[in-house]
Amino acid sequence: MATPHPIRRSLLAAALKLGLTLGLGLATTAGAAPAAAPAPLAAADQALVDRASAYLGGLDEMKGRFVQTDPRGNTSQGELYLKRPGRARFAYDPPSGQLVVSDGFNVSVSDPRLKTFDRYPLGSTPLSLFLAKDVRLDRGVQVTRVTRFSDGFALTARDSRHPNGGEVTLSFSDQPMRLREWSLTSAQGQVTRVRITSLETASGLDPALFVLRDPRPGRNVGAHP
Repeated sequence: MATPHPIRRSLLAAALKLGLTLGLGLATTAGAAPAAAPAPLAAADQALVDRASAYLGGLDEMKGRFVQTDPRGNTSQGELYLKRPGRARFAYDPPSGQLVVSDGFNVSVSDPRLKTFDRYPLGSTPLSLFLAKDVRLDRGVQVTRVTRFSDGFALTARDSRHPNGGEVTLSFSDQPMRLREWSLTSAQGQVTRVRITSLETASGLDPALFVLRDPRPGRNVGAHP
């Protein structure tokens, strides 16, 4: 399997790093000093973490639009579909045409322009936490900072198993509660931002949206579903 390029796979690196799938999927930087353990959250901050967990856990079938900005400042956009537990689709608009699809078992990434196809176990990506039946932001994830805004709040977290790997920030609007964006800061300080421009409840999404097969001959033996 080819090693994903950090820019080419930036949505995967961002979506898969929602801490949500996660394990955050962030690699530890060799030789880095151990990250200091975060101080326990204040009760008011923990209440916001619990509120975010409950909100994310309530996103059953959704569809919307996103705009991504990669570490070089390049932007792209597309459609997103969620069907929890386990299923998600991020479809980039032309000319990219890239697809990132979780079928409940694996996350597949197809780039038609580069003619590449990569597949990862869902449980080893950040999407696993986000797509889990029960969303937990207190299991395998350290919430290191809670930031309040006039119209919402943000949670910054890192993978507790790889605390030097980087961090993810989830931003929520308030009244009504809505996931507004997430940004990933890598161990090298590169930031990928995914802003959700619309998100609405859906019903009866086509199961085919969450199937992405490797187009290369003989590569789908034993694939799910």
